[in-house]
Amino acid sequence: MRALLHRLRGDDRGVTLVEFAIIAPTMILLIMGLCDLTYQSYVQSILTGAMQKAGRDSTIQGASNRTGTLDSAVMATVRSVAQNATYTSTRKSYAQFSNIGPEPFQDNNNNGVYDAATECFTDLNGNNSWDADPGASGQGGANDVVLYSMNVTYPRLFPMAGLMGWPSTVTIGATTVLKNQPYANQAAYTPKQVCPP
Repeated sequence: MRALLHRLRGDDRGVTLVEFAIIAPTMILLIMGLCDLTYQSYVQSILTGAMQKAGRDSTIQGASNRTGTLDSAVMATVRSVAQNATYTSTRKSYAQFSNIGPEPFQDNNNNGVYDAATECFTDLNGNNSWDADPGASGQGGANDVVLYSMNVTYPRLFPMAGLMGWPSTVTIGATTVLKNQPYANQAAYTPKQVCPP
């Protein structure tokens, strides 16, 4: 019996198989996670390129009537690599690049927040009220600056994402800012200072 135990103690056949069984699930999970992140980067680059092309195509005259077609072209490109993807898109137009962002105001009390009762602001869009985003929805007109954004959601490449605490879908986004071509005269509006009564 002692000889048998001594012989079994020195026998290392099958150790590799046991080590592989311990390490393999972790390695496979890490490889799937790396592949999923690499795939996400690839889909992001496809979305960004398609958005930039659609943005350039949307700056020409008459493009405001074709925004759905342009969005569909972007999604056709994205769906060529990420099937079952869904999207939401927005377009906001501004008179100038500098108008993207909150309307400027005099921060008299230095709190970083516009106080309507005590502070004046520059009305960039002519609606006589302070706006955190003074852009108008849509493609705008000639010479307008357009902020075009799209968010895309698609199912993960591997169904194992839940084991890593990840959701079963990925949401990515892309934004481009372009200026419409001067195919007509831009509607003239001079920003004015508005102060509380």
